[in-house]
Amino acid sequence: MHLPFSLRGLAGDVDISLDITRDPEDLGAMSEAIGLPHCQATIDYPGRGYAAMLGWVQLVRSTDNNSGGKQFEMDPLMLVGEVAHPFAFFGVTPTLFDAPARSSRADLDWLAHSFLCYLKDIDGDVRIVPAIAGFSWGFTIAAGETTVVPARPLTAADWSLHRDLLHAEHPGWRFVEEFESA
Repeated sequence: MHLPFSLRGLAGDVDISLDITRDPEDLGAMSEAIGLPHCQATIDYPGRGYAAMLGWVQLVRSTDNNSGGKQFEMDPLMLVGEVAHPFAFFGVTPTLFDAPARSSRADLDWLAHSFLCYLKDIDGDVRIVPAIAGFSWGFTIAAGETTVVPARPLTAADWSLHRDLLHAEHPGWRFVEEFESA
């Protein structure tokens, strides 16, 4: 899937690919990721340096999370532990990569909402973060069989649904309501 966006008057594109994890070691993933999908989203954007500093915010709703699949939660990048910012990945045109792992193949619904964002401004100690594009992806396990939920674009309304959680998790940050292109 290709997801176009515009930022700072420049057109960009996110290329999203989903595949089944066949060799977790090759991906640096946990062995329990075998047979489950992984996602990679790469950015093609002509901005350079600080103008291309972007971040991925990813939230997950899963029937094995704390709410039993009723609510989205921040998706932790377990490699680095807890961080003081909302980004799973941040840098100059960062790639989002995720290879969920589960030791059990019990029935499961797993859905990610992934948003490409940027740091618009800092107002005192508050960092202002607009989203510029988003997509969902995921998988289900039923009777031991895994089915990939294909990527689909998300809207500003989808982003807005997560703002209360984002503000609660990161009170020193302000998450702009609408998708924005600057």
